[in-house]
Amino acid sequence: MDVRAWSVLLVLAGAIFLEGIDVAMLNVALPAIRADLGLSTGMLSGVVSAYVLGYGGFMLLGGRTADLLGRRRMFLTWLTIFLVFSGLGGLATEGWMLLVARFITGVAAAFMAPAGLALVTGNFPEGPQRTKALGVYAGTAAGGFSLGLVAGGLLTSLGWRWVFFAPVALSAVILLAAIPLLKDSGPRERPEGGYDLAGAFSITGAMLLLVYGVVRLEHPGNGAAGTLAVFAAGLLLLTAFIAIERRSANPLVRLGILRSGPLVRANLGALLFLASFAGFQFLATLYLQEVRGWSTLQTGLAMLVIGIDTVLAPTVTPRLVNRFGNVRVLFGGLVLAAVAYALFLPVGPDWTYAAMLPTMILLGLAFSLTYGPLTMAATEGIEEHEHGLASGLLYTAMQFGTALGLSAVTAVNIAALGAATTPQAELDALQTALIVPAAVAVAAVVVIAFGLGARTAAPAPETVSA
Repeated sequence: MDVRAWSVLLVLAGAIFLEGIDVAMLNVALPAIRADLGLSTGMLSGVVSAYVLGYGGFMLLGGRTADLLGRRRMFLTWLTIFLVFSGLGGLATEGWMLLVARFITGVAAAFMAPAGLALVTGNFPEGPQRTKALGVYAGTAAGGFSLGLVAGGLLTSLGWRWVFFAPVALSAVILLAAIPLLKDSGPRERPEGGYDLAGAFSITGAMLLLVYGVVRLEHPGNGAAGTLAVFAAGLLLLTAFIAIERRSANPLVRLGILRSGPLVRANLGALLFLASFAGFQFLATLYLQEVRGWSTLQTGLAMLVIGIDTVLAPTVTPRLVNRFGNVRVLFGGLVLAAVAYALFLPVGPDWTYAAMLPTMILLGLAFSLTYGPLTMAATEGIEEHEHGLASGLLYTAMQFGTALGLSAVTAVNIAALGAATTPQAELDALQTALIVPAAVAVAAVVVIAFGLGARTAAPAPETVSA
């Protein structure tokens, strides 16, 4: 790749790094935000849920819009909106202001992320060059989250508002570089008969309701009847969306895309992988801060080793993919994740960091071998004009996985703890909840194992070429 190609890649990778570091830094800063603004537990949880709702609810629409209206246009527009509302979040003086800012920031990320991934696949031809580009992109994305834990601890010590202002500065630099560098084939011609507005409204409403239902699972006190009603309404809208797409001359989502085996496996694998990691990261944070009494900065530093994927994903993973194939590398990464969670199951009240280190290292290796191949598998065999849609499906699966993982471990932890308040009871509840990410990671291994069988049974490369 020449200098310009590297510049384009670094701009796009910088945007996904921005999204990851933004989420991670906020998670670390939540206690300081509550203390300063006097937020209730429900309002504080809402600050996180608002972003998840915006991100998960609009992701599929964002991916398809990038295909229809132009990926460069969508990327630059929503990066600007991300910048503005991240800054407004830092200026918030009331809880509702923070909720609105985080919701719109999530919506901006939902349009920006799939457009960025589609620009990567569109700017780099399929083969070793795209493999390397996606390796850099994936490593930067995962690195943003792991490095954000440390950066959040440092910035929060200066004041929690810096957690919002730092992404503003980074967004501005990326935007100024992206305007002259990014090229796009331009928006597609307006579909004959107009756009599928009914499909857009129904799928967005369905995704918002389904994500909200998952968020409600984290709080059993919300009431089972209300949660079931939210899920039922979401599934009803999803059914309506499928009916609309079958009859539409220009569907928002071509349902035939779901016949792609690699795409379905990649999305299900991504959902399970992110669910397991989100659940583990939450439980590990509780263990380090509430059971062991570590500070936010100490917790971030303890998990920093997971960020080795920032180095390994763009350097080692592409070579492994070129040699062994995408599915085998992905399978190996998921196996490492399952082993990592299993090693953490017997965690004790006085574990040394040396005892935790194997899990952290294996998770770093797992991210290195998994995140990039997932993005490759999600667009494998998909026509380039639908890469935005495929990217939207992948990020929707990741967002749902994150929400489901958090909800599952929270529910199990609360049920196992019951009314007990002793340190030993807290540790026992955490150990019980840790079974969830381990089991989910094993399920991801099984899903991708079917891809190994399919790949083995596929025709020889010469036949495919012919």
